[in-house]
Amino acid sequence: MALLLSLLFLLLASSASSCDRCLHQSKAAYFPKASALSAGACGYGSLALGLSGGHLAAGVPSLYNDGAGCGACFQIRCKNPALCSSAGTRVTLTHLNHNNRTDFVLSSRAFMAMANKGMGRDILKLGTVDVEYKRQAIIKTFIMTLFLEVSSSYWIPCEYKNQNLGIRVEESSRKPDYLAIKLLYQGGQTEVVAMDVARVGSSNWSFMSRKHGAVWDTSRVPNGALQFRFVVTGGFDGKWIWAKTVVLPADWRIGVVYDSGVQITDIAQEGCFPCDDSQWR
Repeated sequence: MALLLSLLFLLLASSASSCDRCLHQSKAAYFPKASALSAGACGYGSLALGLSGGHLAAGVPSLYNDGAGCGACFQIRCKNPALCSSAGTRVTLTHLNHNNRTDFVLSSRAFMAMANKGMGRDILKLGTVDVEYKRQAIIKTFIMTLFLEVSSSYWIPCEYKNQNLGIRVEESSRKPDYLAIKLLYQGGQTEVVAMDVARVGSSNWSFMSRKHGAVWDTSRVPNGALQFRFVVTGGFDGKWIWAKTVVLPADWRIGVVYDSGVQITDIAQEGCFPCDDSQWR
């Protein structure tokens, strides 16, 4: 019993000093056409239009983070209760916002989705609105019972309908000397900050470099079928994620999206105030 109480105390102390749902205050504007965001710095191209139902966003450099923030999901709502819903909407970061007067520039569809029903056109007329936002979350709870009950939460910030992390071979790739790939459908609430490639069954890993946004490349392409490993980090922790099975077959083809066999579900912790772990409804 004493041990369980100690563990509970540590859990509560930890949650008081760290947060996976930091609440930020800023402004947001919008692009009239989503194509401006799909052709953005992350390099998703037309694939971006399938992310979050076209609810796309350009983020300031601190959110874009030299491309590591590409694909991150945020929940955002405007702060005018007469005009906007308390639930807001979810957006996926696909572009870099160079305007330091707003943290986000949203697609018009996402901008209108922040409004109360029937007021989408009214919010568009404003052009820019005050907002608050946090990393998007879908909550699942579990209960541990042994003399006492402790409830906890497991967050899955980006949801891609059970899809694994995808690896798309880019058109600039040229066998056998050059490989460029794009990461798609990244879950969790972390950022991929390093990536290696090796022939399946080999321990001779070659590092890949971030070319731009979600695109990574290497001119040291191993022969044969390929496997990958990633370093994900965010907040307090960092770790390796291994795709130990064949990801790219020996006859990999340009333009094909291959299943990595893994998905990132790790949740970053930050030190911040305020911390908002409530569900916006």
